[in-house]
Amino acid sequence: MKVKIFTDGSARGNPEGPGGYGAVVQFVDSCGRLHEREYSGGYQQTTNNRMELIAAIIGLEALTKPCEVDLLSDSKYVTEAFNQGWIWNWQMKGWKTSTNKPVKNIDLWQRLLKAAKPHKVSFIWIKGHDGHPENERCDKLATTAALGEPETLAVDEGYIVTVQVVN
Repeated sequence: MKVKIFTDGSARGNPEGPGGYGAVVQFVDSCGRLHEREYSGGYQQTTNNRMELIAAIIGLEALTKPCEVDLLSDSKYVTEAFNQGWIWNWQMKGWKTSTNKPVKNIDLWQRLLKAAKPHKVSFIWIKGHDGHPENERCDKLATTAALGEPETLAVDEGYIVTVQVVN
């Protein structure tokens, strides 16, 4: 089955403010009918990059069987990691960058790899805030989730751990 996943992440007051993600999953069934599902959620404190990763993860984790996936994101952080092969180099170097520093957001990169594993995924960059209908929907989902009531927003445990380690 061929699936399209559109994703976006948002952080208000990056890196210490609330953030959100949005994903739209689409496929056309054998009768030619378009099926879509939207996903979104917000976090109390996070970063834009973490929300971009979470959006891709949630979209992929929503799939219930192996698929051919076009994952469209306005985040070069996400798309270039795969298209430029950075992620494979990070893995081979024990999750270190080319300058031998720890890769940021390892928890989410590993979760993204696990979510992508059953599928054939193409990571496609699209320009954000450029009138692309699904990207605009994802942006609205992400920003709306980020602006939710603080007490209803989830805690981004990976962000909290990273901040505690750095401090």
